[in-house]
Amino acid sequence: MSSVMQLIKGESSHWINQSGLCDYKFEWQNEYYAVSVSDSQVDKVREYIRNQEKHHNEKTFNEEVDEFAAIYGFAKLYDISD
Repeated sequence: MSSVMQLIKGESSHWINQSGLCDYKFEWQNEYYAVSVSDSQVDKVREYIRNQEKHHNEKTFNEEVDEFAAIYGFAKLYDISD
């Protein structure tokens, strides 16, 4: 999975930078967290992405992963440094 994510992140950041979509050099974080959602949840995910910056001012990534794992019964493999 990590090689797939590396390819997706590399190609997408290259496209974003070549397209001039940002006023700065776009770079992905080193970490990633992937889940799938059903079609019925796509709008909710889009809304989350739109408000992600505000959301992460209120809750750290680790806090969010811990909450997600507790709600859905997933094991957390490791902590990401804040």
